Amino acid sequence: MAIKTIEKNGKKIYEVYINGLDSRGRRVQKKRRGIETLRKAEVAEFELKRELAKLREEQVPYYWHEWLDECLKRMKIAHRPSTVINYNSMLGKWITPKWKKVFLNQITKMQIYSAIFEESDKKLSPYTRRTILKMVRRIFQMAVEEGILIKNPTIGIQCRVPEADQKVLTNKETDFFLREAKYTGHRFYPIWALALMTGMRSGEMFALRWIDIDFEARLITVSRQWTNKNGFGPTKTQKSRIVPISDELLKFLKELKLKHSAEREFVLPQLSEWEHGDQAKVTKDFCRSLGITPVKFHDLRATFITNLLARGESLARVMAMVGHTQIKTTNTYLRKAGVELTGATDRLGYGLPDDDECNVLNLKGRSVVE
Repeated sequence: MAIKTIEKNGKKIYEVYINGLDSRGRRVQKKRRGIETLRKAEVAEFELKRELAKLREEQVPYYWHEWLDECLKRMKIAHRPSTVINYNSMLGKWITPKWKKVFLNQITKMQIYSAIFEESDKKLSPYTRRTILKMVRRIFQMAVEEGILIKNPTIGIQCRVPEADQKVLTNKETDFFLREAKYTGHRFYPIWALALMTGMRSGEMFALRWIDIDFEARLITVSRQWTNKNGFGPTKTQKSRIVPISDELLKFLKELKLKHSAEREFVLPQLSEWEHGDQAKVTKDFCRSLGITPVKFHDLRATFITNLLARGESLARVMAMVGHTQIKTTNTYLRKAGVELTGATDRLGYGLPDDDECNVLNLKGRSVVE
């Protein structure tokens, strides 16, 4: 804070400027120039001090991009790096350019709807639009929780998407798939085998170590996963779980351990294609070469789940084995397995006649049944 004297055309004039921080901690500088007397300069300095004090007390509205940056900083503390990266890339590409100079508290429901469903690229899938809406909703909700907004403007906006057509292998296809992978010595065979025998997620298998397997108790402890953005960390649900080892899986794991060096930490080979996220393509290509349902890598997990449910395994046990946190997720596979519908059409009160039960006579050009 200062009053500066300036000589101009042989006459003294005064300039007043102050520096300080607003309520959000941002630096603010205010100036007044061309003041004729020192007394007026002192009055101007006092007024600027009051303005600065008011800025420190009052809540300064955020622009959308300012609040998004603040949210990303906070998310870095509580969320995985991949989550922050996804929010930054998705919203930075599809939303921020539209709201660059719009105050957060002035964004309306219609603006949100227009940005996601009308102004965005027409090629965006319903799944991508739903993801963007979910992210925008979370950013506004953080503002509500912070007391910056009274109400979340995304309330009531929905993005319905069709249920994903997830493919699974039949029993015969699964047997053929594993047999051909083993006999041809396919590099992914041990990975595919473990996926189909445990239903574990890709990243969980990548992180699986021999110390996670209890051969005596015949249990696998799933407590970690690996992703190319986050590296090694906790599972998707942040919880550990147990997967039982069947007779066939026990034999497979013992053979696998004997085949490889006892010093190897990880159970499965750390293939570069797997590390770079190409396992879906490798799996689908191999299925096509065999002439069976072209499933992706994650569909092997779906195959495991639907096969267990179709054979009467309880929903609760399957849910615990595969690490689902919501029963509606497992219920989706229950519908795909058709368990709830099996035998329903057996209750029909009519049936189709056999050929030998029908004796059709042609009487006067008309067909009747005796």
